[in-house]
Amino acid sequence: MNWLKQFFNLFNHSNAELADPMKFLIVGLGNMGAEYDHTRHNIGFEVLDQLAADAGVSFKNDTLGDLAEFKHKGRTIVLLKPSTFMNRSGKALRYWLQKKKIQDDNFLIVVDDLNLPFGSLRLRAKGSDGGHNGLKDINEVLGHNKYPRIRFGIGDSFSKGRQIDFVLGKWSAEEKEKLPPLLKEAGEMIKSFATIGVSFTMNQFNKRK
Repeated sequence: MNWLKQFFNLFNHSNAELADPMKFLIVGLGNMGAEYDHTRHNIGFEVLDQLAADAGVSFKNDTLGDLAEFKHKGRTIVLLKPSTFMNRSGKALRYWLQKKKIQDDNFLIVVDDLNLPFGSLRLRAKGSDGGHNGLKDINEVLGHNKYPRIRFGIGDSFSKGRQIDFVLGKWSAEEKEKLPPLLKEAGEMIKSFATIGVSFTMNQFNKRK
């Protein structure tokens, strides 16, 4: 069976060579459907919506998600909002990583985080799923958790037993008023990641708050 192993090694090597080092996939986690619009759990979608609007591009429905694409400083940035629902996010990620021929270290996840105060933005190069179903599925599909993610703090101001209601709830009026500059900053972090990499972007943005 050595010949078969060699064949697959050659195939995988060829795929790696075809990957475009100047192309990046940004995945905002959320749930499709009007009932989930502007909920805390869908902040990944909101960040990508703002970034697409700023770049003057629109999302189009495609396999396993809505996609938009734009250029930034010679890079191609592909935005993906999975339509698989949160707990199957890894399926959409894997499909588009292969479809768009994205290098293994050229993708980024945008995710809500209960463990950070509202408005806190943290870029991490790797980490646990923290109980988040979207990250949990991505970890299972990829077989590791060593990938960058922007954690968007949504706070934890809910009473005992009300976590699901809080996460799937709409933003408060006060939170909604504060969102626009935060969405813009998250977009700048994404463009920085694609331009100067995760380490320099962490140094530049994580110290702000």
